[in-house]
Amino acid sequence: GAPPEAVALIFLGLLIKGGIFISGLWLPLTHSEAETPVSALMSGVVVKAGVFPLVRLALMISEVDPIVRFFGVGTALLGVSYAMFEKDTKRMLAFHTISQLGFVLAAPEVGGFYALTHGLVKSALFLMAGSLPSRNFSELKHKPMNTHLWIALAIASFSISGFPLLSGFGAKVLTMKNLLPWQVIGMNIAALGTAISFAKFIFLPFGGEDKVRKGFWPGIILLLGGLVGANIVYYQAYTLANIIKPLITIILGWLIYIFGIQRLSIKLPRVLEQFDHLMGFMSLMLILLFWIVWS
Repeated sequence: GAPPEAVALIFLGLLIKGGIFISGLWLPLTHSEAETPVSALMSGVVVKAGVFPLVRLALMISEVDPIVRFFGVGTALLGVSYAMFEKDTKRMLAFHTISQLGFVLAAPEVGGFYALTHGLVKSALFLMAGSLPSRNFSELKHKPMNTHLWIALAIASFSISGFPLLSGFGAKVLTMKNLLPWQVIGMNIAALGTAISFAKFIFLPFGGEDKVRKGFWPGIILLLGGLVGANIVYYQAYTLANIIKPLITIILGWLIYIFGIQRLSIKLPRVLEQFDHLMGFMSLMLILLFWIVWS
């Protein structure tokens, strides 16, 4: 019985707060420029506050479910498109957070488990990115990082890419199994984009002497341990077919990165992140939401 205008405004507010689709393009600048612990907290925990009400709405109201799923696919593709070509480590992670929020919305029934996995891995990734000798991927190729840091970074990158034995694998399998047919192609492209994005971390040189700050490792070990422990939540995922598919996706993503993306110098425009443009796009989204709730 609520007025359509109120429904549309509330929905837009949740999209903005959760960092969803174009209305979430405030997130990269905010997360990348904040102090590292703040970035880890915001990307790992805070943005979920706007996403979970959308998940609840999708589960409670059948008419809302396809709308939320649509925004999920669009968000996953938009975020990973920027993440693949981003040259700054923290901005890449922030754009990828947008993409992963799309995964949470794409399959609302299992969004909670995916959000848990993403919270653990993205918090760890931001903390580790803050300990790298540079934020620029091009510079990092010539500045070998601490070997132990690289191992931890690789584990987190493997998990978010869906590698078996880590919770990201079960979360991705569960999400893919709960997609509607029209979502499958888009979400598989987004998963491939994730593998490409995190190949940028995995193929960085290591063996450097840089030391991490004091007190760094206990938190990282706890977060990475959570990725291993949460893996048992969906142990049914371990079938041969489920294992082979993400491995193929990851290997294909690495090959595309090595022989394609890595050799390109594409720089995506930041104009969409400017406040006046964001306001314009949010107005267009509000018009779209009005049309949806009235139709």
